[in-house]
Amino acid sequence: MKNQLHVTHKLPVLFITSLLLSCSPTTPPENGTQKEVQIQWTSHGIPHIKSDTWEGIGYGFAHAVATNTICVLAREFVTVRGEQAKYFGASEANVNSDAFHLAMLHEAKIDEYLEASSPNNRELDRGYVQGYNNFIETHAKNLPLSCKDTPWITPISERDMVKLNIGVGIRYGLGRVSNGIASAKPNLSLADLPPMDPFVDPEVIGSNAIGFGRDLTENGRGILLGNPHYPWHGSSRFHISHITLPGSVDVMGASLIATNRIAIGFTEKIAWTHTVSTALRFTMFRLELEEGNPMQYRLGEETLDIEPIQVSVETDQGSLDRTIYMTHLGPVVVSDTTPWDDTHVYAMRDVNYENYRSGDQYMDISKATDVSELRDALATHQGAAFVNTIAADTAGNTLYADMSAIPNVSADLISRCSVDNEKPSRIITLNGSDPSCDWAIDPSAAAPGLMPPSRQPSLIASDYVNNSNDSHWLSNPNKPLEGFSPIIGDEKRIRSLRTRAGLNFINEALAADGKITPEIARGILFNHRNYGAEIFLDDILSVCETDSQLLEACGILRDWDRRQDFDSVGAAIYNRFWDSARNINAHFANQFSLDDPLHTPSGLSVSLEETREFVLEALRNAVDSLNKANIPLDSKWGDVQFVMRNDEKIGIPGGSGRQGMFSVITARFNPDAGGYNPIAHGNSYIQNVTWDDAGAPVAQAILTYSQSPEPDSEFYSDLTKLYSKNEWIDLPFSEGEINSDLVRTEVLKF
Repeated sequence: MKNQLHVTHKLPVLFITSLLLSCSPTTPPENGTQKEVQIQWTSHGIPHIKSDTWEGIGYGFAHAVATNTICVLAREFVTVRGEQAKYFGASEANVNSDAFHLAMLHEAKIDEYLEASSPNNRELDRGYVQGYNNFIETHAKNLPLSCKDTPWITPISERDMVKLNIGVGIRYGLGRVSNGIASAKPNLSLADLPPMDPFVDPEVIGSNAIGFGRDLTENGRGILLGNPHYPWHGSSRFHISHITLPGSVDVMGASLIATNRIAIGFTEKIAWTHTVSTALRFTMFRLELEEGNPMQYRLGEETLDIEPIQVSVETDQGSLDRTIYMTHLGPVVVSDTTPWDDTHVYAMRDVNYENYRSGDQYMDISKATDVSELRDALATHQGAAFVNTIAADTAGNTLYADMSAIPNVSADLISRCSVDNEKPSRIITLNGSDPSCDWAIDPSAAAPGLMPPSRQPSLIASDYVNNSNDSHWLSNPNKPLEGFSPIIGDEKRIRSLRTRAGLNFINEALAADGKITPEIARGILFNHRNYGAEIFLDDILSVCETDSQLLEACGILRDWDRRQDFDSVGAAIYNRFWDSARNINAHFANQFSLDDPLHTPSGLSVSLEETREFVLEALRNAVDSLNKANIPLDSKWGDVQFVMRNDEKIGIPGGSGRQGMFSVITARFNPDAGGYNPIAHGNSYIQNVTWDDAGAPVAQAILTYSQSPEPDSEFYSDLTKLYSKNEWIDLPFSEGEINSDLVRTEVLKF
């Protein structure tokens, strides 16, 4: 008999029970005893997972995430197992992806990961595998329509789980150049080389975060506003969960669909979030080839072989043999800027390909009682793959830290060892044939080649910290962080409009209200102000009104509230203007000043004919594009930017961070769809956390795209509709809060 469960539906709390049906586990345990995990489901498809063991937590976590997202989750296992071409066709992209994952996630790498994993992490992963496999076995006939009766939903092993863990970690490093790794061969023509683009656009994978401390908050406790900007589709979507291991861990928040740990969340004592950091997680190395032999390179006085790794990619049309080439530093990467010619070859070393510490780090974070202990967890493990950490605690302390997996590459090493400096790029390329140019080893770091925590930026403050994907420099403008390696990020340079928006909105809130409340913190985000419009629109209007053909558009822009809320009229014109005004930075009246980094650049040089014509042309293009798409100039923003959910149109507030929107939604203008649709990235899991007078957490949140990506799920659009109206939900954390919102209870035995 299969694993069974008992379900209690939403009833008056007095009558809710967790009854168990007699059952046998899918695989009888060796000791003859059964383990169990309880999942309490509250509104909006949020699971509260409770077990006495990490194995039970893993089992329940897999079951809960699969319940809402099984089709997306299963695709990730297809990817990391190198089976895309087998199930989805032998396209070049699929074959390259498969070859990359088969070569990089090899058996020795898996063994290395398992050997480095702590017992608790092994137990969690083993439970996850069991829970996942039981779910697909017991739900085989009841899967969502998007993956029903498909051959690619298959059982997983612990080694598959490891592949997923590593694969997620290298997704924004080696994974970004997988085509250049999978297609590497000597002396390819430039026309056959892919572009080198290893960086993640912060408009794609970005975030905002603000931590307010006791000096500024009305309640004297910390307040954390977390606002990651992540994809609305695929495995990088977030999923809200709550896990409780009595006496050890009680944490609620969000994880990526493809991970089995809560990455952004809160406990009774702390709340934390992440933003994508500017720190590089990799470097390129240029290796000098032996004359006449493209398969050998020099390392000091030695000559080393480039190692070919043969893999067989199974496709729907048969097997294909591919070769990946490895050096002692990492795989060979070919691109338009890193050719494999007669003299040199290039390799990439990715710090996260060597990162087995993330799981333990998040376990320790969830046990921290204040931001100091959280920082200690970051410093101990340095397992954060590519993010800053911003946090607040119940005592009113805040933390900013980029204490993460960063190569130990100092400014001196960059100066001494950099090559290809004539190529304009932030990529650091070092002389790989000089052994002294490899990442330095420091015994105080968590692993060889990592920059030690003492040389990474962090700040604990009682007023505030923030980050919006610029570097560490102005995490608190009153306490600038300076003197760190360029590999971490720039200092004393122009900040993005979005960073400036957040900092100026904070200052305005303090000037108006004196103290910060949770409501004020939420308003900083949900006012949907367009900061760029606030500093540029007056100049635009002064030019606009000189063209009689633009008078209607000018009038609408003048009346616009300079927000991108659902009801805002005029935002459509401004967005199309900005889309057309690609080189607007060349027309700034006031350039960046180190003396006033929060307010510069500013204004447009409208006294110049060149600028006036630039503005008029962009405005004409904006009006013309809206007219051609049959979008009225006076449309509400929610009618122009939207998603479709089961034939229902849902307006989406927010807009482009490049314009100075703090509330970020990224979508391309699609005239065939009637506006900005579909949504690609932006506001995702948003949490606003503080603590009450008794020290209990008070958390509100919204998951903009809802818990499930499946159209046949009841949780496909419920939270999206709330987000459209600027509404939040209260996250039930305590036992009493959970019981008050209880919909059903599952008790799983295994």
